[in-house]
Amino acid sequence: MHSFGYRANALLTFALTILALMCAMASFSDNLNSPSPSAEIQILNINWFQRHPDGNDEVSLTLNITADLQSLFTWNTKQVFVFVAAEYETPKNSLNQVSLWDGIIPAKEHAKFWIQTPNKYRLIDQVLQSF
Repeated sequence: MHSFGYRANALLTFALTILALMCAMASFSDNLNSPSPSAEIQILNINWFQRHPDGNDEVSLTLNITADLQSLFTWNTKQVFVFVAAEYETPKNSLNQVSLWDGIIPAKEHAKFWIQTPNKYRLIDQVLQSF
């Protein structure tokens, strides 16, 4: 007859083997997913453009954002963070990046959307003046 320790060891080993197998299957199934999100962004209107006394330029835009992000949601996705960034070059900087809008999509049902919104964050080009 086997002792209590031997039976506990066999049960624990079996449970950990099943857990490792389930983790491997979950990881493998996530690698088979190939998401294909689509998005389109249009600038509908330049609401205002302002030049500040310190030399900085500021602009307000109205954006039309259409997106279908449903393919990003799998069994392992709780929510998706989305943002729109503007990238541009200036003579002083080779790459400028400014966040214009962001949002959190809480579920797959909300992942297909169309919104018309002004930029959420100010778009300011910081022009440095040399004296």
